[in-house]
Amino acid sequence: MKKIGYLFSGQGSQFEKMGQDLYASEPTYRQVIDEASSVLDLDLADESVMDDPKNVQVAILAMSYGIYCTVKNQFPKAQAMLGLSLGEYGALVASGALDFKTALLLVRDRSQYMAEAGAANPGSMAAVLKLAPEKVAAVCAEIAGVYPANYNTATQTVIGGETSSVQTAITTLKEAGAKRVVPLKVAVASHTPLMQSASDKLATRLQDVNFSEFTIPVISNTTGRQFEKDSVKATLRDQLIKPTHFATDLEYLNDQFEVDTLIEIGPGDTLSRFAKKTLKGINTYQVDSVASLNQVQEMMKEED
Repeated sequence: MKKIGYLFSGQGSQFEKMGQDLYASEPTYRQVIDEASSVLDLDLADESVMDDPKNVQVAILAMSYGIYCTVKNQFPKAQAMLGLSLGEYGALVASGALDFKTALLLVRDRSQYMAEAGAANPGSMAAVLKLAPEKVAAVCAEIAGVYPANYNTATQTVIGGETSSVQTAITTLKEAGAKRVVPLKVAVASHTPLMQSASDKLATRLQDVNFSEFTIPVISNTTGRQFEKDSVKATLRDQLIKPTHFATDLEYLNDQFEVDTLIEIGPGDTLSRFAKKTLKGINTYQVDSVASLNQVQEMMKEED
């Protein structure tokens, strides 16, 4: 039997009309989206609402959890799960540690806190390609106001911080041997100290949130280890101001749980591509549409 792990998409790969075909054809998915719409007082069945940038975090959470509920009983139970940044909230819900309604309201507020922090402390981000993460970190350490934000693979690290500092770092990183440095179209410098005010507000907000025991382990981007019930609030607080370590998460998943199949749920295939670059021989699938759902269902059957 396959040993499965789930990957929950973060922001950045959302697309127009995402989830609309699933809503029209998959009853379980539709039920989840309708529940989210009721909780948020938003009609996520309306593509203009689902596609609105102001709603992107709750839209991705609802979409990802809807897909998970659609497929979870069709495949073997997951050994473990992880998400990238926002995606961790979907994984926490799927693991049973966090109630879906609670997560929706929490993520809605998190999104607002991040927008406010970004308005008060404007920043930018850039993806550094084909340069060792250690070298990227060393360059950032020499330039005030820029920080490693996402350690995605051994050859891709995202930096973020004050715009002028990021620009200086881009030049220095190219001189240090980076093959390319690609500015990202983002509104805030996530996972850097520029998000401190958002982290503080989230910490206060989390005081009233109850977490349950995990039925499936979830690996944290921040610590590179499994979330623990007693420290999950502090970990989510720190997630906004500390870098993500997705490559480390994948290696931990492989070492501790020996998964042979990863299924990415939510918009895009970014995490699947990271996994292919990090774990040799891993089987990856991705679901964000009816077509990709049908494909995964057929391929999983063929491999049984």
